Amino acid sequence: METMSIACNQLRSANSKELHVLAVDDSNIDRKVIERLLKVSSFKVTVVDSGSRALQYLGLEDNKNSTQFDDLKVNLIMTDYSMPGMTGFELLKKIKNSSTLREIPVVIMSSENILTRIDRCLEEGAEDYLLKPVKLSDVRRLKDSILKSEGDDEFRQIESQKRKRNDDRSPQKPTPKLARL
Repeated sequence: METMSIACNQLRSANSKELHVLAVDDSNIDRKVIERLLKVSSFKVTVVDSGSRALQYLGLEDNKNSTQFDDLKVNLIMTDYSMPGMTGFELLKKIKNSSTLREIPVVIMSSENILTRIDRCLEEGAEDYLLKPVKLSDVRRLKDSILKSEGDDEFRQIESQKRKRNDDRSPQKPTPKLARL
């Protein structure tokens, strides 16, 4: 019985879709730490060192389309707040102002626990604000949240399809013109 349970769990995990995270941080050490935490949590990870490189990867830089993004869906963007050139907050705003990318959750990471900054990021559309050093428990919580929200979307789509099928099958009420005949 236990062998059957293990086999089912392995099959389930093999069939589950791999979530892809774009991690943005100017610090090489922080990039390696977040990459390792994400990989341990079974994420596919792409790391870049700046907001402008993130925009290039996502196809938002200079209004060019990225072939990388067309082939590989990003499920989450994690970005450092304090970076030279473009801050994580500026990157967040660009993503949330994009019609094609605004639905991707963005998480801001920072070693500074400044309430006004946290509030401003959340008001602008950040999914979460994590204090560095990011912990494995933070990454697992994010993964659960993403899977739940994607599951909710799939559930809503299934329910919508069921309602449509039921509407197609339900008898039509006669229109007043047909009722008089």
